[in-house]
Formats: sequence, structure tokens, C-alpha cells
Amino acid sequence: MSPRPRNALSAVLTALACLLLPCGTLAAWVAYGLADTGRYTTAMAPLAADPQVREAVAVAVGDGIAREAGAGPLDGAMGPFVRDAARSFTRTEAFRAGWDTANRTVHGAVLRALRAERWEHRPVTVDLARVTARVKDELARDHVPFAHRIPVRHIEITVLPAAQTDRLRKGYHVLDIAGRWLPCAAVAFALAGIAAATCRRRAITATGLGTALGGALLLLAVAVGRRLTLTALPGPPRRPAAAAVYDALTATLRTASWLLIALGLAVALASWLTGLFLRRRAPVSGGPPAPSSAAEPRPSPSSPLPP
Repeated sequence: MSPRPRNALSAVLTALACLLLPCGTLAAWVAYGLADTGRYTTAMAPLAADPQVREAVAVAVGDGIAREAGAGPLDGAMGPFVRDAARSFTRTEAFRAGWDTANRTVHGAVLRALRAERWEHRPVTVDLARVTARVKDELARDHVPFAHRIPVRHIEITVLPAAQTDRLRKGYHVLDIAGRWLPCAAVAFALAGIAAATCRRRAITATGLGTALGGALLLLAVAVGRRLTLTALPGPPRRPAAAAVYDALTATLRTASWLLIALGLAVALASWLTGLFLRRRAPVSGGPPAPSSAAEPRPSPSSPLPP
């Protein structure tokens, strides 16, 4: 094959590899990062000490308990006490244990719905009765009026509506397959592009730069997704807590993006320095011919031979 078609084929394969690599990283993060209950719980555990998350939980739990206790004078009298007790509860070890348990329960319920072999059109729900019981005990120990009247019921909270569950189930199966095969396809295309190039060192440099660019685009996508997620929330009070949750969940993805940038730049720099070193070590060709030594005079036939 002539050099021009080989270089064109190498450019196409390299571009495909650099495009598939960030997509494969994103799919693998969803399939093996978010879809692992242990990793998810570990990532969410530090948020139990985050002030914004604690405040959001305290407000949500306090308002929910106040509504369950009844309306009218009872609600007005208990409101401040309930919220203060909920804030106090979020600073205890019991809250941290409950936070981990709740995250593990919610994540397990979502995963079971996404991985279900039989697709059932129903929402994903969890029961938060244990949280209500813990807060009720805190109120009773603090001698809060009407605390004994708080009902502890098995109330199922909808985590995902049925329509959203169906869409996420289809997307999860696609990402599960993509997370397995896209990284392998990206590596295969990169190796094929390097092998097809007439100047492999230049192809390696292009592959490294494309990998770094893909990592940068992935970082940009994470930042844009964060902004869109926070903008879609109904009100500013929930945004700080949602931002903390988003940052905790995408920490691994951001780390993988920076690794792609560092790896790509390192490969490109190493390839460029190797080419520069080889060019300096190469001998200079096409110079003037070396001067030849003067020819010695040959003795004539008539001259006597030296003794």
C-alpha cells in the first residue's frame, strides 16, 4: 500500500480510538463504579459530615415528621423543635450509621430494578420508618412536647418513578455492554492506527495528544453535567447539598479524566523527545568528500630499484 492511503487509514483509526476512549471511560464508570453498592456507599459515606447535606436532611426529615404529626396548632408548636432535633440528630453516630444504611438500601433497590430480568412497570420505593423512629426517640429523650404522638409508619418513599425506571433500565443495559467493549475497541483501534502509519512515531504522538484531548473533553462534560443538574433543581436551598453529592459521585470519573490527560501528554512528550534524540544522533549525509592523500610517485621502469 502506498504511503498516502496508509496515513489516511492511520488517521481514521487514531481518531476513532481517541473518540471511543472517553466514551468507554464514562461507560465503565457507570457500569463498574456507580453500579457497585460497596463503592457507592464508600463514596457517599463522607457526606454524612458535610454541613450542607446535614442541613438538607434535617429540613426534609423535620418537615416530614411535622406533617405526619398533624396540622394546625400541633404543627406550629412542634415545627422548630422537630427541626432542631433533626439537626442535632445529624451530628450523631447514629445518623452516620443510618446514612450508610439508607444509601445501601436505596442503591440496592435501584440496582435490583435496573438488573431485573423481567421488566416490571413499577416505581422503585424504600421504607424510611427507621429514620422516623430514631428521630422520635431523640425528641422523646429531649422531652419535646407531643413527641410521643409522632406516628412511626412504614411509609414507602418513591426513589424513581416507573417511567424513569424503564428508561434507566434500558440505558443501564447499554452502558453495561459499552463499559466492557468500548475500552478494548479503543485500544485495538489505537494499535491498528500506529501499525498502519508510515511514520509510527508520529502516529504515537497523535494518539497521545488525542487521548489527552479526550480526557479534557470528559472533564468538561462532567462540569457541564454538574451545572445542568444543579440548574434543574427546584430551589437554591437544595443546590449546595446536591453539589456535594454530585462531586462525591463523580470523583472517580474526574480522576480517570486527569489520568487520561497525564497519560496522553506523557506518551506524546516521550515520542517527541525520542524523535528529537534520534535526529541529533543521525550522521550527516551528502557532505563534501573527504580529501584523499596525495598519490605517491611510482618508480619509472628505467630507474634503479632500491636496494
